[in-house]
Amino acid sequence: MKQRRTIRRYQEKDVTPALLNELIEIACRASTVGNMQTYSVVVTRDAAMKEKLSPARFNQPMVKKAPVVLTFCVDLNRFSKWCDQRQAIPGYDNLQWFVTGAVDALLAAQTFCVAAEEKGLGICYLGTTTYNPNQIIDALQLPKLVFPITTITLGWPDALPEQVDRLPLEAILHQETYHDYSVEDIDRLYAYKESL
Repeated sequence: MKQRRTIRRYQEKDVTPALLNELIEIACRASTVGNMQTYSVVVTRDAAMKEKLSPARFNQPMVKKAPVVLTFCVDLNRFSKWCDQRQAIPGYDNLQWFVTGAVDALLAAQTFCVAAEEKGLGICYLGTTTYNPNQIIDALQLPKLVFPITTITLGWPDALPEQVDRLPLEAILHQETYHDYSVEDIDRLYAYKESL
């Protein structure tokens, strides 16, 4: 896992529906807040749909070229409908439940990615998903209480790029309590990034 890389170029080779379903089943075993699974995954394979989604993702080439694009969504719609159908008042249209759904969706997404990489597939998280959510909501016809939180492109790697840098462990690890950073700490911890 320390050798993982973000893959942005893919072979023209399909990811079979059986393999994709297996990976999504693995993702569904991820931890979830209160065992509620307040997320959904929209799979995009169709070239016309990828074209439609591309502007919302700043026209990044891998959106059109990856065999599969997966949009992980906070989904409070399904859970609310379940509550309504059982004459319970859902009350899930608020920030607390949005955060719950985001945690659930991102845990599932990361579990999916680890499982995919274990099978030899390459993935790329797209941080652009939350920049243009309305375009994605419209394209994917997401109902009220469903919000796209991250997107992953998936395919067989065409090349093995260099690993990108990461901050040193001391930059992110705090023992017992949070220890704020001095000016010197920031200079030291970000020196390598600045040198790039």
